[in-house]
Amino acid sequence: MPLGTAPRRGHALAVMESPEQLRIELARGVAEIAAADWDSCAGPDNPFVSHAFFTCTEASGCASDQTGWAPHHLVLRDEGRVAGILPLYLKSHSRGEYVFDQGWAQAFERADGRYYPKLQSAVPFTPVTGPRFLVAPGFDRPVVERLLARAAVDIAEGNNIATLHITFPTEGEWQRLGAEGFLQRTDRQFHWDNQGYGSFEDFLSVLASRKRKQIRKERREAVEGNGIEIHALTGDALLPEHWAAFERCYLATGAVKWGTPYLNSEFFRRLHETLRDRVLLVMARRQGRWIAGALNLIGADTLYGRNWGCIEDHPCLHFEVCYYQAIDFAIARGLKRVEAGAQGEHKLARGYVPRETYSLHWIRDPGFRRAVDDYLRREREAVAVEADYLADHAPYRHEEGR
Repeated sequence: MPLGTAPRRGHALAVMESPEQLRIELARGVAEIAAADWDSCAGPDNPFVSHAFFTCTEASGCASDQTGWAPHHLVLRDEGRVAGILPLYLKSHSRGEYVFDQGWAQAFERADGRYYPKLQSAVPFTPVTGPRFLVAPGFDRPVVERLLARAAVDIAEGNNIATLHITFPTEGEWQRLGAEGFLQRTDRQFHWDNQGYGSFEDFLSVLASRKRKQIRKERREAVEGNGIEIHALTGDALLPEHWAAFERCYLATGAVKWGTPYLNSEFFRRLHETLRDRVLLVMARRQGRWIAGALNLIGADTLYGRNWGCIEDHPCLHFEVCYYQAIDFAIARGLKRVEAGAQGEHKLARGYVPRETYSLHWIRDPGFRRAVDDYLRREREAVAVEADYLADHAPYRHEEGR
């Protein structure tokens, strides 16, 4: 549903700085914003903030009013030129975000508050760090961020919306908006860092002996004896049969994990049409049948692991398809890192180490804000302690001879 009193595209929202030059517009979908304007602000490095990816999620119906992801993107214009964009959704639930606030919602509603709908700045269904405030070249980033954030808060206040959330922003955005009064939250993921390895064996050489043996064993077990073939596909090597097979695997696994998978056939079709050169689809085949797959997107210096699915269970196949093949690809392409998605301490033993992720939260009710602020302070401390503990147990050699 649209915001009741928020300005539609083409209607100005008053901005305090130089209102004669600047205006905020609200777009009810990425299709209302020219791709050239959006991508000029987003930059070329991260495919998830591209106009094409947002179009895949919205035009497919995955992120829509009907699914509880109603687009309300904010556009800042300076004398008509797009200076910045804040991707923004009006949400009727907290699913598909990977930053969990359901406990906050339950507490607020037990106190007779109305938590939903809420405003959410995010890439739908995507726990990938990247810019949330998209700023055109030549504009002052902190100023644009502040104006867009203020506009989002004004819309929330004007529409009696209790909360505004910005999930998986960059560390810089997190720091700057924290200084503007947003509550700061941290979490962690597991990422693999490329230290200039020339091969997978080069990577294994820096691990403790026991971990090297474990990984080699897992890679053998994933394919040997089961007749499994692994195919890493990108660009024009991707065919309709691969997408159809991956979708079957994704739906089978998603139905078990989430109840209702987020993505649909139209999303995958559009992803193929517009971004296949930035897709790595790792597929496993046994006896002529595709049985498992992992969807990755390729950034300028990072491989982003996103979705996994299978219709047959085999020992260590998930590790091979999701983690080891990603490392192989990153080494071959000279990418700096692999981000392996949300959660999963089991990634630590596979060479992935903990890295902080961030989110920002605005809460209208002063009492509820104080309670959440106190909770987040203690949570940040716990996340930092846990990250240090996990880093100390990474599989890399710490002493000579280990």
